Formats: sequence, structure tokens, C-alpha cells
Amino acid sequence: MKVAFHGAAQTVTGSKHLITLKNGKKLLLDCGMYQGLGDQTDKLNRDFGFISSEVDVMILSHAHVDHCGLIPKLVKEGYTGKIFCSPATKDLTNILLMDSAEIQASDARFLEKKRQKVSPELLEPLYDVEDAKKAMELFETVEYGQWFEVIDGVKASFTDAGHIIGSQCVHLVITEEGKETRITFSGDVGRYRDVILRSPEVFPQADYIIMESTYGNSLHDDIKDTPQQLLEWVNKVCVERKGKLILPAFSVGRTQEILYDLNQLEGQGVLPKIPFYVDSPLSLEATDVIKRFPQYFNKTIQNVLKNDDDPFMFPGLTFIKTVDDSKALNFRNGPMVIISASGMADAGRVKHHISNNIENSRNAIVMTGYCEPHSLGGRLLAGAKEVGIFGVEHQVNAEIGQIRSMSAHGDYEDLSQWLACQDPKAVKTLFLVHGEPEVQFAFKNRLLKKGFTDVMVPERHFEIGLG
Repeated sequence: MKVAFHGAAQTVTGSKHLITLKNGKKLLLDCGMYQGLGDQTDKLNRDFGFISSEVDVMILSHAHVDHCGLIPKLVKEGYTGKIFCSPATKDLTNILLMDSAEIQASDARFLEKKRQKVSPELLEPLYDVEDAKKAMELFETVEYGQWFEVIDGVKASFTDAGHIIGSQCVHLVITEEGKETRITFSGDVGRYRDVILRSPEVFPQADYIIMESTYGNSLHDDIKDTPQQLLEWVNKVCVERKGKLILPAFSVGRTQEILYDLNQLEGQGVLPKIPFYVDSPLSLEATDVIKRFPQYFNKTIQNVLKNDDDPFMFPGLTFIKTVDDSKALNFRNGPMVIISASGMADAGRVKHHISNNIENSRNAIVMTGYCEPHSLGGRLLAGAKEVGIFGVEHQVNAEIGQIRSMSAHGDYEDLSQWLACQDPKAVKTLFLVHGEPEVQFAFKNRLLKKGFTDVMVPERHFEIGLG
């Protein structure tokens, strides 16, 4: 048996890990899209490193584009097997992939215009809406804690990863020639004591672990501080300076967390009476899906639901749906808060809002989650004084900030707690994926000190035999 790492290998996006059994059967864990890597992004997304039609089965850890975004391309290139995931993951993936397909078409048209100036070659979208619809027909859902047959000789179960609604860690038992091998894939590990979600669950002993390491060398601020930090930014930017506060936020997970915190502040009577906008049709759809799965919420929000039937809505909040209404926000004066995707500020409507407001010193752009260093959000956080947006150079006069307590990824204490149910000596190899190299090697050293004997940081397309 072999495992190959075709994405999220010494980088944070593009999750794809391929297990090849001795009988030649191939199992794919995630099929994510690369994001925020500048000119490399499109090229990376067009080269899987394996032949799609040769993959027999796929398991999806959760509905974030860097984990599910290339599934329609996989299907377009000949994949016909099942795609296993949780019910909430399927519903969220459906809206994400339809949105992504529209973005592919729009981006391809934009890039084609630029390329035609130097080359007549057409740039095809990665996939279209029909490919996304065809992909969704292959999904099969399984609840947490149920063992199910993936293919002959392979069974699996899911435990709650606590990252976003429906996210799961994947546990495989592979039987070859009478020998069992247990492999766990973390997907993305969430935070313990999350404001909305249940904590990550314990899981059975594994022989091999494929584990994310996004924040493997850092600690987050206390989650309990998030509402106060939000309130301070709103007061400073919107009340004192009469400016616009722009919050780039992932449509799934982060937007709902922000809305929940603002809802709580409004309930306490401390939220200023200014307009709040969620400018992302995808965020509206995702919020509606998340409301359908209250059983995944933690006890705190379960209690909130007894008195508040919609913890993501409050007076003064408007969801923007049309492009015209989105553009109109740029012509409105006075203080306001705009919550918009994408979270790395590298695509979507938020990029237009930043373009229109970044040169005004009354305004602020506050990141609410991880930003890949090459993304627009990453460059702003690194202190760029000038950034190019849609081919136009802009002076960075707006205040740039970050709320570090809001990450849906666990920090090194959360990741260590997730591993605490394992006997380190019984884990033959622990593979670190989904992280920047300097972070991963720092986390590797931490894990070696905890008793894990073999910790590897694979490069893209690296393949290794197991057992």
C-alpha cells in the first residue's frame, strides 16, 4: 500500500491525498482547489498529479473549497465512483461547487481577455455548472460514528472534527492479505470550546495519521475575546471615524461566527445602531444550510436557541443579494460594516470593496482568519504599502487589522489535544500536511518531544509505501 500527497503538501491549500492499495485500487482523500498562490494557482489546479479515471472511490472531509473545490474537475476528467461525506458536508458542498463553477467561468473570461493580447490560445474554465451537478450525483452521506464499507477490504468511519458544520476526521481500516492497517486523516481540526460547534471527538488508535498543521507553531487569542474585539473595531472605525469596516470572511463557518457574536452584542444592548451588511449570496445560502443542522451545535448555542430562534440575525443586518445592490454600497456614505467573501480577500465581492475603500484612512480592513502569504489578505497583513487589485495599484491608507481569536483551525494546543487519545509509540508515521513549511517543521519538533517517533513533512507528489 502507498500514499501520495498531491496537494496541501508544504502549503495550506489544495488538499488531495491518494492511497493506492496492493490490488491497485485507489482511494482519494479530498480533492481541493489551490487558492491565493498568485500566478501559480491556475497551473497547480490544472495538474492533479494522477489520472482521475483511475481513482475508485473518494472521501471528503468537509465543505471548504481548498478541500472540495476540484471535485467537478475530477468528474469532468472521468471519475465515476462514490464520494462519501456527512449530510451537512454534502449540502454545503453543493452550494459551494455551484458558486465555484460560476467563478471559474467568470475568471476564465477575464483571463482570456488578458491573454489574447499576447496569445490567441483560449483558456478553458476548470469546470462548469453541469460538471458540478454531475459531481453532486455521486455523493453518498454517512453519519458520525457509523462504520461503512468504502470498497472491498476498506471500511471507514467519521468523527466530528469541530472545524465547520459537518466536518469530519476520516478513519480507515484497510485489510490486505489478512493484515489490518489503520489510517486516520484529520481533515481540518477545529478548536476546543468553539463558540458554535462541538469540540473535536476522540478517535481509535491509528497506525498512520495524515494531519493538518496550519497553526502548528502558534496560539490563538481566547475565543471569549472575539465579541469584545469586534465591538472595539466597530466603535473605533464606524463610530469614532465614521468610516467603513470591511471584514473578509469565509462564507462557510466564519461568517456565521461573526453574525452570532454580533447577535450576542446586540442582545446585550452594546452594538452601535449602524448598518451591517453581509455581501455574499453564498454566505446567505450557507447560513440557511447551517441552520438545518442544529444537532451539530454545542450546548451553549443549543441553550441560546431556546430563546432566540435565529442566532445569526439581528436588527440592522441586511443580506445583499444582487450585484447592483453590492455595487451601491460603494456609493453610500457614512459608517457601515461590510462582511464579505472571500476570507483571504483574493476573490469575490470583498475584493471590490477593498479596491474601493483601501485608500481612505477612515476605513479599516480586518482579517478574520488565515490568509495565505501570497493572497491579497496575506500581503496586507504583511504590511504592504501598495497593492495591485484588478490591475490597478492602490495606496494602503486604510487601517489593516486581524482578529486572531476567530480561526476555525486549532492552534498547536488544540492539535496536541486532538492527538492526546493516541499512543505515540503505536503510530508508525505521522504525516504533516496543510501548513507552511516553517510551521510544519516547528510542529514536527514539538511532536517528536511528545513521543512520536516518525514525523514527516511530505512535498507535493511525494509517495511512500506503508507497512
